[in-house]
Amino acid sequence: MLTVFGALAGFVAVALGAFGAHALSAGFDEKASAWWETATFYLLVHAALVTALSAVDAQRFGLAASLMLCGAVLFAATLYAMALGGPRWFGAITPIGGLGMLAGWALIAWAAWKA
Repeated sequence: MLTVFGALAGFVAVALGAFGAHALSAGFDEKASAWWETATFYLLVHAALVTALSAVDAQRFGLAASLMLCGAVLFAATLYAMALGGPRWFGAITPIGGLGMLAGWALIAWAAWKA
């Protein structure tokens, strides 16, 4: 199931990246554009990694992939929301998503070390 969610997150990242580049670029200020680009980049990178990890060895990397995907979605969603004019306090939630991504990377390192 992680492969499906990872692939869907990748799809969403590409779609939102294109939407930001074409439909929103004219109306965005510099900070909003940077948030949008950062959100898209992190979501896409982690979606690809989650898809690959779950395809390679879902048993070994399932928890890491789940943390990464949840973290990336939370991280990106808060940045997208702020870029679209959402409240700036969403920025206080963004690092929680970052911690999820970091925890996923740490678990990958741990699994590789154990192997």
